[in-house]
Amino acid sequence: MRTVTFCINISLDGYCDFHIMNPCEELMGYFTEIMNDVDLIFFGRIMYQLMFPYWADVASNQSGTNNENRFADKFTSINKVVISNTLESAEYATQIIRSNPAEELLKLKQQPGKKIMVDTISMLPELISAGLIDEFKLVVHPLIVGTGRRLFDIDSLQEKLTLKLVDTIKFKSGCIALQYLKQ
Repeated sequence: MRTVTFCINISLDGYCDFHIMNPCEELMGYFTEIMNDVDLIFFGRIMYQLMFPYWADVASNQSGTNNENRFADKFTSINKVVISNTLESAEYATQIIRSNPAEELLKLKQQPGKKIMVDTISMLPELISAGLIDEFKLVVHPLIVGTGRRLFDIDSLQEKLTLKLVDTIKFKSGCIALQYLKQ
């Protein structure tokens, strides 16, 4: 069975607003390395629309830094699934699924392949409750922002989830990457 990894940038106070995080070159290299083990990305609509067409444009035009361009090339080449009732179409090797995200992710997890990267905050509690997330990779930025989208809303998780810290990486920028496995 495939491993499902949830990966996200987060502030010290628990916010995940994509617009306030500014990954340095070293972090972009880290994210590119993570993608080497991934052959499917499972998105919610909001995160999908934040990431595309932005990264596809960077890949097409090679308009970023060296590490941004490498990340864009890798990221856009991976197959994607987006859960959405409102998207009419999707590009960039993306399949739209209309309902039952936990059921659909379970089916994908049972297929052969590399890791599946989950990139959605809105469905995370449901996917955790269904026991589908095996690994968490959080990059904590040295920021306190006080506003934006929180990783978890109050009472969004049905039960406590115990994790085991298996790796820590400290970056020159002050960011820290934490890798946890479900116990």
